Amino acid sequence: MNTLNLPPLFDGTRFDQQIINAINHSDKLKLFQSVLTDLDKNLASRYAQNIPIEDLVAGRAYVLDELLVRIWRLYFKNEGRQISLVAVGGYGRGELHPKSDIDLLILLKKHNNKEFNSKIQHFLTFLWDIKLEVGHSVRSLKDCTREAKADITVATNMMEARLLTGDNSLYERMTYLTSAKKIWPSKKFFAEKWLEQQFRHRKFHDTAYNLEPNVKEGPGGLRDIQMIGWVAKRHFGADTLHELLDHNFLTSKELTDLLEGQATLWKVRFALHMLTKRREDRLLFDYQRELAVEFGYEDTHVIAVEQFMQNYFKTVVQLERLNEMLLQHFQEEILDYKKNQKVKYINSRFQNNRGFIEVTDVTVFEKFPSALLEIFLLLETEDNIQGVRASTIRLIRDNVNLIDDEFRQDEDNRRLFISILEQAKGVTHELRRMNRYGVLAAYLPEFANIVGRMQYDLFHHYTVDEHTLFVVRNMRRFTVAKYENEFPLCSDLIKQLPNQALLYISGLYHDIAKGRGGNHSELGAEDAHKFCLNHFLSEFDAQLVEWLVKNHLIFSMTAQTKDTSDASVINEFASLVGDKLHLDYLYLLTVADIRATNPNTWNTWKASLLEELYRNTKNALQRGLDNPIAQQERMQSNIDAAKDLLLKNNISETEIQSVWQHLGKSYFFRHHPEEICWHTQEIILSNEKQLPIVSIHSQELRGSTPIFIYDKIRRSTFYNITSKLEQLQVNILDARLISNENNYALNTFLVLENNGHLITEKARLKHIQDELRVCLLQTNQTEISIIRHYRNRQLNYMDIKTKIIFGQDKKGERTIIKINTADRPGLLSRIAFAFRECEIKLQNARISSFGETAEDTFVITNQQNHFLQPEEEEKLKATILEKIAG
Repeated sequence: MNTLNLPPLFDGTRFDQQIINAINHSDKLKLFQSVLTDLDKNLASRYAQNIPIEDLVAGRAYVLDELLVRIWRLYFKNEGRQISLVAVGGYGRGELHPKSDIDLLILLKKHNNKEFNSKIQHFLTFLWDIKLEVGHSVRSLKDCTREAKADITVATNMMEARLLTGDNSLYERMTYLTSAKKIWPSKKFFAEKWLEQQFRHRKFHDTAYNLEPNVKEGPGGLRDIQMIGWVAKRHFGADTLHELLDHNFLTSKELTDLLEGQATLWKVRFALHMLTKRREDRLLFDYQRELAVEFGYEDTHVIAVEQFMQNYFKTVVQLERLNEMLLQHFQEEILDYKKNQKVKYINSRFQNNRGFIEVTDVTVFEKFPSALLEIFLLLETEDNIQGVRASTIRLIRDNVNLIDDEFRQDEDNRRLFISILEQAKGVTHELRRMNRYGVLAAYLPEFANIVGRMQYDLFHHYTVDEHTLFVVRNMRRFTVAKYENEFPLCSDLIKQLPNQALLYISGLYHDIAKGRGGNHSELGAEDAHKFCLNHFLSEFDAQLVEWLVKNHLIFSMTAQTKDTSDASVINEFASLVGDKLHLDYLYLLTVADIRATNPNTWNTWKASLLEELYRNTKNALQRGLDNPIAQQERMQSNIDAAKDLLLKNNISETEIQSVWQHLGKSYFFRHHPEEICWHTQEIILSNEKQLPIVSIHSQELRGSTPIFIYDKIRRSTFYNITSKLEQLQVNILDARLISNENNYALNTFLVLENNGHLITEKARLKHIQDELRVCLLQTNQTEISIIRHYRNRQLNYMDIKTKIIFGQDKKGERTIIKINTADRPGLLSRIAFAFRECEIKLQNARISSFGETAEDTFVITNQQNHFLQPEEEEKLKATILEKIAG
């Protein structure tokens, strides 16, 4: 028997001898298993030696070819022109990763060849017994034709078929019957495969930028490369990507980009299979850190895993864009080449060809480099243009290197770029298109740093460049009339801005310094200031944009982590903002930024927090910074408004005072008039026997569902409530706990469903109400087990240290404790249990989650209503850490 036809990295003689031994051995099963084990060890060893990935992927396929042929011949010896063994799918292409399925077609001349049934069954059973992951089909010629005609996936598999052994004429007949001459002609095949790709991309939200991308199926993944090969093979009959050069379908550079991208993805996929010991194509958090180390990345000011993922994303985005351009080129230049070209002249450089803009000459960008920006301006201003011709996209890609320092300093080019940002329509579309074609990163080198840059956390779902362009999109959405009902305040404010382009520039630059080390807000602010002056904006405008970028986090942090019912907080924030112009710009930037972070971040509660802070700050600015609102004034305003509401509801002055006389001042400035009215009515209309009162308001309050609980002061109240609500899968956003002079507690919780929606179903509200009341009536409770969720798998790979910081309020009367830790099931109730153990009195709680991190703030005192002493802080800190760890 001849030596196996293997690539140089495999010892063909050794494998050949192993197979011969296995065939002739009485215990064939054991010997063939040893061949596969040796193959896997050989692959692992060669992989560790950095053998080219192409050799490894092909090498495994070659060895399996020989192995399968030898096993086949154990069962099929003299069948003549009746049956064939055919490799299909990825195996048909000669590409096998360590744990990839081995897709086989057993091809029969006739469907009812019963003489082969037993042999086929024994053959397949043997493959399964030696632990080969085999996917198989048994089909006649007629079956192949019928099923390929009915299902394009089957047709695609047949197109990649490769004969392993058996009847060659039977195999050739099958390839002819399933070819473009007989079924699925190239135009129809292309249309169907393009729809298939669009559907596949939609499953990944039409972006290559996913936190846990799929190396094979995701946009820009291996399937996109295969798509190019399938379409071209169907039309040209080309078996390899190299052959497409001869058909002028690819340029040499594009072929290099495709092959290099494929090698990168193959290496990642190969490593995933080796690491997981199974067919795994998802680049999960579980594996990203380990693979980053395996590929030689090391922590610098950017951690290794973020470097690895940025390079991965750059690869898949380039492949995604190349796939898009080549498929469009195929559609325009090959399938539609006979269509009448209706060309409309735009200027000497560009024309409209059937709704797509194209250059008038292939040398346009070489002769007029500024046309690399002009084309995007024309896409905004010219009517009846759907996009860019593929041939022109190719020219842009090939000439983007013309955007150098001299280009950036050219006054005409700077005016072109700022003009793109100032247009009434198309700004978002063209910025995204500029990013896809590489023009944005070329023109703004600082933007190139964030292209494909991921942040290794669960809060930021998109890479920095994708997030940035989502921010600008959200800003532009505020200007569109049909979306005014989404954010009425934003839609109103953006119309009042003197220059909307300044807002878009702040959006472009707010995160542009991420990944550089240092404070990204400060570094980005410096870049933004330089950009503005370099693009003919005034010093005032440049300083405004610089201030916005530097302070782009302050609005959100104030609204979500501070007690904005405290007048001093509002006055301090108003002093920072300075005037309504800065407030308007900052509010719009903040809303657009939060909504672009991840799909689950925004909810009615956050919208309410931001809008409330905006309106309170606006009022403070209108009063004048030298005339800040006092807490007493705010309290009296709430009392007067609440009393008016109660009197309208036929509650007498005497009844009102019977409740209010026992409440301290803090209650009245920490609650809205509507809340005060609601609480007061509930207390008046109840009696001692009805306690505890648990009331859930059917109408939303501050973007949330409010729960009011009135009861005697009990040590475990906060713990009992939080643990029960967590069991009921209710998300607590805010808690305000007030005790009156008669030792009764007025507790208000603002909540949402875990999906961020208001709780509106009557049955659901009633169930929560009943469960809370039963819970509060119980005594001597121990810790309640929170079983509502398992711990997020991804959290296991986040290195989040718990930080506990103590401080005091401005008057020095209460302790403020901030706890930053990994979010997890039952976290709030664990903290509440620690408060109970240390005899802490809780007065206020603000609960915030940012992805995988919980950032909770509590206002507390000891049992004497004083701030905590150092020894009390230490005890509480130790107890919280213990409970969280437990």
